[in-house]
Amino acid sequence: MGLIDVQKTIKDSIQTEKDAMDYYKYGAERMAEDKARRTFEILAREEYQHAESFYRIYSGDDIPSFQEFMDAPPNTESSWWKNLQHLLVQDFDERKALELAIEQEDALEKSLREMAAKIDDPDIARIYLANATSTHNHLELVEEDYKAMLGMSG
Repeated sequence: MGLIDVQKTIKDSIQTEKDAMDYYKYGAERMAEDKARRTFEILAREEYQHAESFYRIYSGDDIPSFQEFMDAPPNTESSWWKNLQHLLVQDFDERKALELAIEQEDALEKSLREMAAKIDDPDIARIYLANATSTHNHLELVEEDYKAMLGMSG
């Protein structure tokens, strides 16, 4: 494996988790269906916790306050945010919001597992793997809501 800048990777991971949190937070505000809204609220909180786990191992000094970083406006360049804006322009559709969440969580889990494999520090790799496992659980939760919405049994 080629060398990677672990601290830049960690910072990017903090941003990605914040992007996911913003997607779920803003999506939850628009959900009419209670179960899907509660799922998005739970996932927003968990993405916050993921970001915090990466922040704890970040040694850079350009994010002085985790809370201020997380409270900042959404990153409008992220795929999470662009997907949400696309949904809002089309008249928010809960089914599509869940489909996008499934796609994003699946891609994020793969990315976290790939990063873990590239990181030599076992403690940092473990954090990536723990977040990948949690992200897989998010994927399963969203898939359950999606199946329920479509009237399918789990």
